[in-house]
Amino acid sequence: MELTKNQERIMNVDGHLLVTGGPGSGKTTVSILKAADIAANNLGAGQKVLFLSFARATVSRVVEAIEYEQKIPPEQKRQIDVETYHSFFWRILKAHGYLTGLPRRLSILTPPNEAIALSEIRNAFSSNSDKSDEKRAERAALENIELERLAIEEGKICFDHFAPRIGCVLEGSERIRRLISTMYPYIVLDEFQDTNAEQWRVVQALGEFCTLIALADPEQRIYDFIGADPERLNHFRDEFDHIEIDLSTDNHRSAGTDIATFGNDVLAGKFTKKDYTGIKFCGFDPYDGPAMTALVTATYNARTRLINSGKEDWSLAVLVPTKKMTRLVSDKFRAPPAQMSAIHHSAVIELEAAILGAELISFLMQPGADGAHFKQFIALLVSYFLGKGGDAPTQGDMAEANSIQKAFDEWMARLFEGKEIRKNSKLVPILAVYKSARALNLTGDPESDWRAIRSELENGACPRLRGLSEEVRNVRLLDRGTQLRQFLSQNWRDNGAYTDALNITRQAFVQEHFATNSKPETGVVVMNMHKAKGKQFDEVIIFEGWPRYVNRKIVANIDRIVRGNDRAQITDQARQNFRVSVTRGKQMTTILTPKTDPCVLLVQDN
Repeated sequence: MELTKNQERIMNVDGHLLVTGGPGSGKTTVSILKAADIAANNLGAGQKVLFLSFARATVSRVVEAIEYEQKIPPEQKRQIDVETYHSFFWRILKAHGYLTGLPRRLSILTPPNEAIALSEIRNAFSSNSDKSDEKRAERAALENIELERLAIEEGKICFDHFAPRIGCVLEGSERIRRLISTMYPYIVLDEFQDTNAEQWRVVQALGEFCTLIALADPEQRIYDFIGADPERLNHFRDEFDHIEIDLSTDNHRSAGTDIATFGNDVLAGKFTKKDYTGIKFCGFDPYDGPAMTALVTATYNARTRLINSGKEDWSLAVLVPTKKMTRLVSDKFRAPPAQMSAIHHSAVIELEAAILGAELISFLMQPGADGAHFKQFIALLVSYFLGKGGDAPTQGDMAEANSIQKAFDEWMARLFEGKEIRKNSKLVPILAVYKSARALNLTGDPESDWRAIRSELENGACPRLRGLSEEVRNVRLLDRGTQLRQFLSQNWRDNGAYTDALNITRQAFVQEHFATNSKPETGVVVMNMHKAKGKQFDEVIIFEGWPRYVNRKIVANIDRIVRGNDRAQITDQARQNFRVSVTRGKQMTTILTPKTDPCVLLVQDN
């Protein structure tokens, strides 16, 4: 692309740098070109430029952009490392975490296993009466105590504890700070506005000897709920002698449209135009059938436009306000109303349930050599219900986990006494499906074997396992060329069976969290609005919930962009989240909202 004057300034200045600008302003692109220029002119032998981002989607996009940027020679490309903050922190933690009291041997406590470990604490605070600030603080303190215990005693450390530990390591050792700066004398910090207090401690420590290039959109701070501070940019300004360059007037992503302008007007609550090029509004009647018909029709139309454009690998995102709506829309796309044609799509959901379900399926692929296979299967099923709700476990899931374990213990006691299993035990259908899955003749093709076992669960007589199989539909790690597929195939070739399928699957999910080579989403993608951060699509459809009426009065108004669609509930966070979603679109953003109660963010402030 042709650089603007401000982008040329970025290329030419030295020292700490703060680059600000809105979505599509070219912050990331110019930072890649600057990193290549640094690699060509400012690095010594063995040194590299480090590019850090919160989102794997951004990392993947940057890796792809570097790969395809013809102006950057291969040698310079090899001198740019692109990672997530978590990946970078983990490397430091494995080498130096012992300085903070951690054992030498560490493992990652993945989000699903963190959910299992904290399920009892979280369940105890899950009722509506326990949502006061005091109760939230009490729950957080108890969770932190348990996570610290797991870290110190078992060497299992969760992602949220990476930054505090790294902060301690770096603040406590000038030698390590210098070591990192020797390897990475220049560090690019993407999405800097979203750093929390602990991550800011790390940035401060790194900035003593490394040159920092911070990229930030002051109006795209959507992670206040996990500690992002609106004063973070001022903290950088106060801490470092730096040059600041503003790209806010540039728009490369959606050039030729008013998408960026509309996003900025949403923030201001003042609309400067009657019509915005690239922004389309569609109202729908506030009932299930008409709402979903409107969404499916809008998706058909957008998909047709993109196909007819002739572009390969086109992308269309359907963004919704809540996790629940992500699943609802995905289900409706598979079976639309009024006998409309299904929409092939992928859904980006919270993966705790899918990952824990995948562990159980992989274990069913694994032969049992010690006579305890079913016992381990039950343990995985119990863990599935304990962890599937993530940070918000339900009373029902907790009760399900407890009842399954109780039924298994009762059966073991009856076997010891020489008795048969009770005919009305909930283990009966579980055991029947388990046996049918175990009776399958596996072929050594991981994908077909995985699907065969999942099909047994999906079509079996146990509703619990049917629900689990539905969750696992969202796992995309068995596509051709993926590491999970390769390692399972190798395991079969080496042993004539999937002797280590469970461990291979667990490791695959850990590696996937750090992966930088995943391609951007293509086709139709359904996701929560928060999940869209750091991504871009050819077109975007934003679809929210609708009010429920009784006697012409609204009695419920859930799944809205603003809570209850109440003007009193409009916050900076809501405006920023909506703006981020709107500006993911490069060509068009379509907004679907109820006719009788349109989104309050679309109404001009007085």
